[in-house]
Amino acid sequence: MGHLSTPLHRVRVPWQGLLLTASLLTFWSPPTTAQLTIESRPFNVAEGKEVLLLAHNLSQNLFGFNWYKGERVDAKRLIVAYVIGTQQTTPGPAYSGREIVYSNASLLIQNVTQNDTGSYTLQVIKGDLVNEEATGQFRVYPELPKPNITINNSNPVEDKDAVTFTCESEAQDTTYLWWVNNQSLPVSSRLQLSNGNKTLTLLSVLRNDTGPYECEIQNPVSANRSDPVTLNVTYGPDTPTISPSDTYYRPGANLSLSCSAASNPPAQYSWLINGTFQQSTQELFIPNITVNNSGSYTCHANNSVTGRNRTTVKMIIVSELSPVVAQPQIKASKTTVTEDKDSVNLTCSTNDTGISISWFFKDQSLPSSERMKLSQDNATLSINPVKREDAGNYSCEVFNLISKNRSDPIMLIVNYNNPAQENSLPAGAIAGIVIGVLALVVLIVAALACFLHFRKAGRYDGLSSCSVSSKADCHAWERERISLPVSGPGSHSPPTKLLLLGTNSHRFPLPWSSCSLSPIISWTRLFQSPSNLEEETQVCFSVP
Repeated sequence: MGHLSTPLHRVRVPWQGLLLTASLLTFWSPPTTAQLTIESRPFNVAEGKEVLLLAHNLSQNLFGFNWYKGERVDAKRLIVAYVIGTQQTTPGPAYSGREIVYSNASLLIQNVTQNDTGSYTLQVIKGDLVNEEATGQFRVYPELPKPNITINNSNPVEDKDAVTFTCESEAQDTTYLWWVNNQSLPVSSRLQLSNGNKTLTLLSVLRNDTGPYECEIQNPVSANRSDPVTLNVTYGPDTPTISPSDTYYRPGANLSLSCSAASNPPAQYSWLINGTFQQSTQELFIPNITVNNSGSYTCHANNSVTGRNRTTVKMIIVSELSPVVAQPQIKASKTTVTEDKDSVNLTCSTNDTGISISWFFKDQSLPSSERMKLSQDNATLSINPVKREDAGNYSCEVFNLISKNRSDPIMLIVNYNNPAQENSLPAGAIAGIVIGVLALVVLIVAALACFLHFRKAGRYDGLSSCSVSSKADCHAWERERISLPVSGPGSHSPPTKLLLLGTNSHRFPLPWSSCSLSPIISWTRLFQSPSNLEEETQVCFSVP
């Protein structure tokens, strides 16, 4: 039998098709195969949790794959081998029993430990027995235990001791943070961090540095905070205060004094009268006092922990006299003044003798000022010149060894110019400007109305103008007719002159000017202002 053959046929192919085919062959290239990669979910793993090594971009028609511990293929570090066709799994030397392999080549590791940290390599065996490898990694961190704070001195003395806090933890590779009063550590020159923020030093402790203080440790998977600790800052005593503030007493009254001072631990108190020790108590009571009880009363406060002492002395006067002063009055030379122009004298008037006088401005002691001067007996206060800051209530107080009394306040009013008002125009000037602007607007509107009227009528009968007097009142319209001679059918010849009634009520002959942009039958009449007439304005009329 002979060979079978197929007859040849000639086929015509258009040249455009050949060109398209050549172009496709030139620019087409086979798609690039995506590279095999390993993704760790999650990358940072807490100890005791699980991690999934997920394979991406697996090739088709795989024979099987192997997982290895480390960055390369090593038979001694084989974890598991998997044959896809039989779904057979074979554990290797590095298999721990916590690994599960899936048919999509992913590997699950359960109950991870810190020893599992590192790299893992996937070897993929293709159907053509060509191998492909990819490496992934993850890191295992421990669940952090609660840290503990140790203190070198939990009872520091104010302005004397420094305190060192240490955050104790057995965890490795952790970050240390500090908290004071439930707030992040403030910026302060008295706070210093060291030893990788594990140690906090508080320099020159103050009474407000009691805390609480906490430290926190962190790693990428967990965080834990210590129990709070506080400081017992010892301080004081501060200068003691004796109450009540009364100094003068009558014979037969009861004298009861109390002493107090800020201190930790609480201060111990003792009393001395005229330098002689009386008793070790916080309060002193003397009934039915006499003039012999007059003198200096000293309160002594002591803190045995800080070793510090403070004292306060108070004078007590017991007198048979009854010089209770009456309320004084203030007499003012004037109570309303102008800044930088006027001066004022305030006099404290009283009928009592043997008294002293003090002055108050806005319920505060009189401020020091070169413009404020007191007379020799303090009875008269002079202010020269007066400033706006001197406005307010003034009062005087008279006192002697037994009593004191204060006057009713007197108000001093200071007028001053407002710069904004000085620079503003008077109301009359503003009104004049407004009226002038309105008059100008009326004049312009009237001229425009005349123009529109003449244009619509197709002829010019003259000029209507508004005469404005110096009082800005507009007179009635005035019209002066000017005949326009005809120069041809349907057209007008320009007049040689036009009498214009100006705003100053004077007539001026003004020439016509032809319009070069229109046919001869159209004219533009220009009224130019004479140089000596400031109120004239230019107006243009057009006649079709």
